[in-house]
Amino acid sequence: MLSNNVIKIITSLSSKKYRQKYNLFIVEGVKNIGEVIKSSIKVKELFITEDLWPDEIAIKKTFIEEKDLKKISFLTTPNVGLALCELPSDPKLTNFEGLAIALDDIRDPGNLGTIVRLADWFGVENILCTKESVDLYNPKVIMSTMGSFSRVNVHYINLAEYLKEYKGPIFGTFMEGDSIYENILPQEGILVMGNEANGISKEIEKITSHKISIPFFGNKGNTESLNVAVATSVILGEFKSQLSKKS
Repeated sequence: MLSNNVIKIITSLSSKKYRQKYNLFIVEGVKNIGEVIKSSIKVKELFITEDLWPDEIAIKKTFIEEKDLKKISFLTTPNVGLALCELPSDPKLTNFEGLAIALDDIRDPGNLGTIVRLADWFGVENILCTKESVDLYNPKVIMSTMGSFSRVNVHYINLAEYLKEYKGPIFGTFMEGDSIYENILPQEGILVMGNEANGISKEIEKITSHKISIPFFGNKGNTESLNVAVATSVILGEFKSQLSKKS
């Protein structure tokens, strides 16, 4: 049985304030737990209803009942267990090659998690976030990444200042931008994606060197703009498609 103190600490990790206070975050889901075990991130303890990781004998394991798992899980339907992990050090932002993604105040955990997963899929190693963007170690973000959080570097920086100093091309996504299908897209640079409600800020818009867009092919109507994660997927796909055609 879990103590009330353990339950209190784990459930408090939904808040960034307490993740930083305890230097801990949680990982749920069989795939996510398996990925974090394989990574360099330190798993402090597993709280599990069954042991799907019998070879990981160096990790402390606490077997609990499903009713206790429900008390500490952030999922509607808890899945086997929960990993309590130590927050890793912030990744060092160095000069990078290829394409990076910049997120201008992304607030939805599902969007950030999906974009991290897309970066992993398309081979983008670095994501640059404004400090106001949702925290990578939010439980909902971690769940949405499906383990990709352990392979992609997510940096929280003064994005505007960084972009001002950056020497390569900066692509901003705008409704009035040039079609991604009618332009040659270089394979190095930074792709800026904007806030879900407000898009790219005026400050960062002034810094972008290339305004691009996904053209609308449907019937004119009341269709809203694409979700930021969906738009990221489409644009990354076109960048990588052009790369494959060149090679």
